[in-house]
Amino acid sequence: MTTRIEHLVTSGTFSLDGGTWDVDNNVWIVADDHEAVVIDAAHDADAIAEAVGDRRLTAIVCTHAHNDHIDAAPALADRTGATIWLHPDDLPLWKLTHPDRLPDAWLQDGQVIEAAGADLTVLHTPGHAPGAVCLYDPGLGTVFTGDTLFQGGPGATGRSYSHFPTIVESIRERLLGLPADTVVRTGHGDSTTIGAEAPHLKEWIARGH
Repeated sequence: MTTRIEHLVTSGTFSLDGGTWDVDNNVWIVADDHEAVVIDAAHDADAIAEAVGDRRLTAIVCTHAHNDHIDAAPALADRTGATIWLHPDDLPLWKLTHPDRLPDAWLQDGQVIEAAGADLTVLHTPGHAPGAVCLYDPGLGTVFTGDTLFQGGPGATGRSYSHFPTIVESIRERLLGLPADTVVRTGHGDSTTIGAEAPHLKEWIARGH
């Protein structure tokens, strides 16, 4: 059975440090005909469940715990029986959104999530958030970067729990060594490739986001 990557955009708000902003989020579904994994259950559990359809949802993997990436996770998990996975370093952020519901399981660097024919390797990439992770599948030639790496540079580091030197180090050490043709599927906006972003590392450092 063919593993495929499906894409959904959901809309809502991001709130942190007393501010709230309208955002569009990428929800990624890695699936075959029978089972699926959701990466970042953002905003709309009904829309995500509809996209999954009658396939068995085995896991909801959170790239980090900003509210716009996890707000629909408990409702989707309750509806489908899927396991919510989060890196433990993001538990303080998670609790800002879901104080009465813990994730079901903890992500670890190097762990491989096997589902729907995919092998998603967890890469701990702190900086945008302490527990931010990327998910790399060499067989699919792609890495899901959440808000760590975008088309045009690193994710934002201007708010609580974030740190610019850390995100640059994460990108340099964990992502830029991946094959140049690896497709970067981001938490917001358009996809890119490692090869398109790698030459600009010095520019990002100079900009000092």
